[in-house]
Amino acid sequence: MSTLHLVTLGCPKNRVDSELMLGGFLAHGYELVDDPARAEVIVVNTCAFIGPAKEESVDTILELGRYKEDGVGRCETLVVTGCLTQRYSGQLQQELPEVDHFVGTGAYAELPDLLAARQLPRAVVPDPEYLHDARTPRVNSLPAYTAYLKISEGCDNQCQFCIIPTLRGAQRSRPIADVVAEARDLAARGAVELNLVAQDLTAYGHDLPGRPRLHELLDALAELPARWIRLHYAYPRDFPDALIDAIAKHPNVVKYLDMPLQHCSDKLLRRMRRGRDSRFLRELLAELRARVPGLVLRTSLIAGLPGETEADFEELCDFVREQRFERLGVFEYSDEEGTGAFEMDGKVPARTIRRRRRELMAIQRKINREQNRRLIGQSVQVLVEGPSPETEHLLVGRHAGQAPEIDGQVYINDGAAAPGSLVTVRVEQAADYDLVGPIESGAGVQAPPRPAAVRLPVVAG
Repeated sequence: MSTLHLVTLGCPKNRVDSELMLGGFLAHGYELVDDPARAEVIVVNTCAFIGPAKEESVDTILELGRYKEDGVGRCETLVVTGCLTQRYSGQLQQELPEVDHFVGTGAYAELPDLLAARQLPRAVVPDPEYLHDARTPRVNSLPAYTAYLKISEGCDNQCQFCIIPTLRGAQRSRPIADVVAEARDLAARGAVELNLVAQDLTAYGHDLPGRPRLHELLDALAELPARWIRLHYAYPRDFPDALIDAIAKHPNVVKYLDMPLQHCSDKLLRRMRRGRDSRFLRELLAELRARVPGLVLRTSLIAGLPGETEADFEELCDFVREQRFERLGVFEYSDEEGTGAFEMDGKVPARTIRRRRRELMAIQRKINREQNRRLIGQSVQVLVEGPSPETEHLLVGRHAGQAPEIDGQVYINDGAAAPGSLVTVRVEQAADYDLVGPIESGAGVQAPPRPAAVRLPVVAG
């Protein structure tokens, strides 16, 4: 039996890829280990979305490559997979001699079979066309009460700042019945929360026979026992009334929507090729707020796209103040070769980009603080995650408006509950992103812990 250590970098979609690899490795009899020094096989699943993600990926590869040295570890095979390999396979083969194999985004599912057969060439980087299904072995690396559910792969958009279509290929949606089958299995294994992810969630189904839509998938998933179904990366370009209705009417579809808007300046939206103008975005946001009471909106913005002037930036700041998003993240523009924005004029200095991001986040921090303070004295339903890492005297969890890994948390200062329980907490204190309070009511059943030997740091995005 070979020992395996796997590290995943990047977004939740990349995490799902790692979980599929883990399923394959376990089926081949591998033993997962927490300590890379004990691993005979080390796999690094990389990210290459923006500059900092690439740097983190390379640093991690170099760090884990040390375990091939005598006296440091037992590693016999170091494998690098994921988006960095898909993008830079030839260059990486020259610059990282310590890596035995490079596997692209279209071949990661074959990795356990290829290693078992000892037929793996140094680089396996086919066109990214793979799509898993409900029968593909998978190990949920999160606690059993929560899981990501990838409903499609790839992207057909042509956003000028984004390299993802090159790395992940064209959109490939999974049939509704197949997604529901995987969701049912996750729920049967204890999943209280299912987090739907894709490169472009609202484009779901346009590539399938009959062209099913996301709201039809939600209607089917809403019949399952999962208590929270959450939507991530729902692009605003195509958002039909039926989808708004589905979010509003199903009690187990969380009133939380992750919708990346990127900007509000019409000039910048045109340069990005986002397909919609600021008037459309404002009208859509107003419609969502009106028809989905209590909706928590998360968005992501880009600071410093080439051509962004101070006037464009001030317009964006005003937009954030006006919309008062409950959750917001800001990316610093990263000049990525192979994207349309790489060829644009009007590049913004890095120092200016950093300053603009800080200013946007300062505006949002004040908004979050005000919103959280309004929750003091109210009761919220909380999914308990377990003891707080800071102190054994507190439990920690999330309310429905807090997605895993990217949003704030609720610290429970009185009461007992098992991980995976849904309890009612009365909010007594509020910080910029986190809440504190005691349990009022609720009970639950102990959920199985995260599998050992899976180290999965996540870069929000």
